[in-house]
Amino acid sequence: MTKNTADETKKTYTKQGAADAAAREGARVMGTVLVTSGTGKTGRRVAERLAALGVPVRAGSRDGSRAGSRAGGVPFDWQHESGWAAALDGAEAAYVAYYPDLAVPGAAGAMAAFGRLAAASGLRRVVLLSGRGEPQAAVAEEALRGACGEVELTVVRSAFFAQNFSQGALLDSVLGGELVFPAGSTAEPFLDIDDLADVVVAALTGDGHAGAVYELTGPRSLTFEEAARELARAAGRPVRYVPVSGPAYAEVLEGFGVSGPEAGFLAELFATLLDGHNSATTDDVKRVLGREAREFTAFTREAARDGAWRS
Repeated sequence: MTKNTADETKKTYTKQGAADAAAREGARVMGTVLVTSGTGKTGRRVAERLAALGVPVRAGSRDGSRAGSRAGGVPFDWQHESGWAAALDGAEAAYVAYYPDLAVPGAAGAMAAFGRLAAASGLRRVVLLSGRGEPQAAVAEEALRGACGEVELTVVRSAFFAQNFSQGALLDSVLGGELVFPAGSTAEPFLDIDDLADVVVAALTGDGHAGAVYELTGPRSLTFEEAARELARAAGRPVRYVPVSGPAYAEVLEGFGVSGPEAGFLAELFATLLDGHNSATTDDVKRVLGREAREFTAFTREAARDGAWRS
């Protein structure tokens, strides 16, 4: 390691150490945080991190089950507004991850209703998970912003999750050796969910994020064909990318038991997102955390070590 490299590494860890210390200091004075969709891919990670910092956490889920050993569960269902007020009662902040997606019909109405309740309950801070480059998601963002009044709002717009290949919708495709997807040759800056969770926790527990809109990406863009090659190398099994049209992908989803309307919506959504306008990377992960976003290669290697693609 050269002296310059060592110096840069030291600077990176010093900045990250300062950010972690700031988060711990904020956590000591932080009240209860409601994590909606608290047992989901992002909500579970956020709840675990907050609990590790000593922040009281309510992990919302349809049945009120706990997201982890240190996070208390509370009933919260996006389809049943009547239960939201109880989940918000006494909370100081909330992480909002709307299911199934902010782009679906009805999402803007749900955000407006949640924003009104958040303001009425005395919530101080909200961090909203949104989709990068999704016009309809932006409408839902604005509905929440307009309804929550003096509540501090931070919006986190995410690129395509890297973990979709290891624990999400595309896991079966990777295990089957054919990554069937309507992305053509478009490149995507895949984001590691752990980076997303760290940014969300920083925005929930630290100051200076009110009104911010962060667009989170990985450090480089890959086509799905390139991603398939990296997945194959890490998993030690053949994985090839099979590009298909949107309608053909909808048929594939229906074959897996997805309803026709939902399959059509997803195919149309992916066509919107993967037309090239989201291909550029950003440095927002580094702006918030003081370190670089995690590389896709590092994600694949760790997922392989954890057995994500064992038959």
